Amino acid sequence: MGVSLFCRPRNGGGQLEPDRALGHPECMIAFGRQTLSQLPRHRLGLVILALIFLVIGSPRLFAETQYFDQLEARVSKILDGDTFTLSGQSRRIRVWGLDAPEWNMPGGSDATAMLRQLISGKSLRCVVRDIDRYGRLVGQCFLADGRDIAAEMIRSGTANEYCSFSRGYYGTC
Repeated sequence: MGVSLFCRPRNGGGQLEPDRALGHPECMIAFGRQTLSQLPRHRLGLVILALIFLVIGSPRLFAETQYFDQLEARVSKILDGDTFTLSGQSRRIRVWGLDAPEWNMPGGSDATAMLRQLISGKSLRCVVRDIDRYGRLVGQCFLADGRDIAAEMIRSGTANEYCSFSRGYYGTC
């Protein structure tokens, strides 16, 4: 039995962010093909119990992600064309929506040099969107003048939009 969260479209269109959808008045939880009110009583009790554990456990499960909602710091090191570190951060930052060649692949040194030219030593604001399988923070990062790093790298031709993650956000997919 799968669990799904459905939201009615809002007047202005668009979607609710997943962290705001749960508990929103225009959203409902569905289990398989049944909504909460259509579940048999013995399953309803199990579902309510599971939701209680989810609500109680969620602050611990998501504490690290919530702590890193937004970072502002100076760039301390460029690792390749889509990864860098910020001063005071032990974790590496992977630029969201960007696919740059690795430093040892064709085009990798150009991508690394472009990212270095663009952000080295500068202050950035990064909105953390995910944590990848390597434990890196995946962030959409902006220069002080508001320019999006991924957009600048794509525009330079040294990297591509990572369409499977960005879903066409930068308009090049």
